[in-house]
Order: sequence, then C-alpha cells, then structure tokens
Amino acid sequence: MEKVNLRDEDLRESFARSSGPGGQHVNKVSTAVTLTHLPSGLSVMVSDSRSQSMNRKIARERLAEKLKERLQARRLQARAATAKARRQKARRSPGEKRKLVEGKRRRSEIKKGRGRVSE
Repeated sequence: MEKVNLRDEDLRESFARSSGPGGQHVNKVSTAVTLTHLPSGLSVMVSDSRSQSMNRKIARERLAEKLKERLQARRLQARAATAKARRQKARRSPGEKRKLVEGKRRRSEIKKGRGRVSE
C-alpha cells in the first residue's frame, strides 16, 4: 500500500489527562492525545503511553492507517460499481434467452392448469 501524507495544517491536536496506570504522573500531565484530520473528519484518541510525545506518534500512525483503509474501501466500492454496470449492460446470449422464455412458458402452463374443475 502507498503511504498517506498527513500535513500539519490538516490536523488538529488536543490533549487531555489520561487514565489508567501511571500514578501521579498520569494525574498531573495531559498525556492523552486526540488527533483529528480536518478534511475527512476522522479522529483518533491515544493514551497508551505515559509520554505525550509517544502518544502523538502513535496517534499519527493510527490516523494514517485509518485514512489508508478508507481510501482502499472507496477504491473497492468504485471497482464494484463499474463491474456491476458492466454486468447490467451485457446482453443475454440467444441460448440464455431461449431457456428463459421456455421456463416462462412452462410456468404459464402450470398456472393455466389451476383453473376450476368443471363437472
């Protein structure tokens, strides 16, 4: 997969106090990082480490991964749409048409046989 470029002007960082293990350090320092990609609206919150800088690095990596996944999903969706359009435009072969009409004819005969029974 190709690498996603995250520009600093497209990102908004916010910091908050983290929870969990880490003792007094966690309670005093805002180590949890929330990183938001403004153009796409994707957001990632990381509080894995006691270090704010480490959490920032991890947040960037996770955000880049999310963007890659979204990009790949859009490509797959577009490819599926073109394949569906191609299938819809394809005409039936004469043999397929014949089988289809024959099946309809048989069904019609079955339904005609459901009429009232005369005495």
